[in-house]
Amino acid sequence: MADLSTFPINNRWPAQDPTVLQLYSFPTPNGVKVSIALEEMGIPYEAHTVTLSDSDVKSPEFLSLNPNNKIPAIIDPDGPGGEPLKLFESGAILIYLAEKSGKLMGSNAAEKARIIQWVMFQMGGLGPMLGQLGFFWKFAGSEYEDKRPQERYVNEAKRLLGVLDRELEGKEWIAGDFSIADIAIAPWINALDFYGAKDAVGYSDFANVVAYRDRFYARPAVDKAKNIPPRTPA
Repeated sequence: MADLSTFPINNRWPAQDPTVLQLYSFPTPNGVKVSIALEEMGIPYEAHTVTLSDSDVKSPEFLSLNPNNKIPAIIDPDGPGGEPLKLFESGAILIYLAEKSGKLMGSNAAEKARIIQWVMFQMGGLGPMLGQLGFFWKFAGSEYEDKRPQERYVNEAKRLLGVLDRELEGKEWIAGDFSIADIAIAPWINALDFYGAKDAVGYSDFANVVAYRDRFYARPAVDKAKNIPPRTPA
């Protein structure tokens, strides 16, 4: 059995079952990527609620796991060579879990490359741009008198949704079979509702994207994982 007591994060968020993967997260678009992947892959895990408050994400315990103070992060007690592995960055975690489980990353090198391509599209484009849209549409940035930043991110969101809509034409999932690329992308599309920005970006005009998002959230594993861990610690 792995000894997780040597990890400082265990002092604040103690593992109840140190034999299973430990998830430290919050149900944001980036956070639920990992809980959804774990549910879809059937990997046993234990979820710990790490809120977005500085008292949590900037605590010494959490910083010992992720020096960039962002959720999600994991400790896999059964990492490579049987040694515990700590890991942060949601995209990196998705790829690691897919390789560990042998699931949701294609059956050959070409399929794997295409899937990772779309994970990177989300990590480098869709996620950051929609996150900025949220700031300038719903949060503090919405109060700025200069509306050019808001317009920039509305237009960029429209452009990215157009990319997805064209790619999804005649397809059920973004890179062939259901994969970690879909787990990366769909929660960010869903964030448009939280931001109250659907009308602003003309969401209903992207019929393929709308159907894709609905298909994704109809999956039982997704429905279960979308609120894991709970916003309020048990």
